[in-house]
This record gives sequence, structure tokens and C-alpha cells, in this order.
Amino acid sequence: MPGASAGAPALPATVDTPPILASAGPQPDGRQVAELPPDAPASVTFGVVLVTYRGAEGAPSGARTKVEALQKAKDLAARAKTNFDEAVAQGDRGSTSNAGTIPRGVLEPAVEYSLFTLRKGEVYGEPIDTPRGYWVLRRIE
Repeated sequence: MPGASAGAPALPATVDTPPILASAGPQPDGRQVAELPPDAPASVTFGVVLVTYRGAEGAPSGARTKVEALQKAKDLAARAKTNFDEAVAQGDRGSTSNAGTIPRGVLEPAVEYSLFTLRKGEVYGEPIDTPRGYWVLRRIE
């Protein structure tokens, strides 16, 4: 992968590998996040399926393990590609078909890059690990 350090994990096949720019900050796996392209929108409207796990912000005391959460999030990501509302219904509390509109600069760099580079109506290919749990994202506007 051009620009990646040796031993860095590859991105999922459904996501194009962005150019690596040190100024954008690290992803949870240690890779650097690319800066948003110049044509990225100033704000987006989005939906999110949330899957919490023990240790995530706001997770209930009896939350599943991170491994269990990742498997559920992957299952829901696959469902979300064909029926986002159904995936939302199966997600944890906080999941919503329309979370509203958010400007750039609010979310963690990796989450922001993932959301702001989606096309309208598109679901991100893989669950994204956030401080609040795994997110399955869909851009509405």
C-alpha cells in the first residue's frame, strides 16, 4: 500500500485506500487518517447504527465484549446495505435512521473522514470503532 508503513493492516476491500497525511491524526489502528478532499461537504446528514461494548462511553453495565460487538456490527453493516432502517431497529439504543446534520470538525478524524467521503445514500463498508462503540454509518445528504 503506497505511503503506509510496513506491517500496517490493509483497509477493507470495499473502501478505497486514501492517501496518508500525517497532519490529519491517527486512526484507532495507528494508521494516519487522510485529510478530507477539497470537495468534501461542509456538513452532512447521516444515520447511524450503534453497537456498544464493555468500556465504550455510555455502554450499559451488562454490555457485550468488544469481540461480540464487532461481530454484531459486521452483521448489521451487511444488513444496512440493503435495509438501513431494519439495521437501525436491531442496533443498540442510540441507533437512528437520521441523526441530523453535523458540520466538519466535530467527530474523531477517522469517523469524520469515513462519513464525509461517503456519497449520498451510501453505507460505509465496515463498522467503525468509536469511543462510543461501533458505528455503521449512512450518509443521507
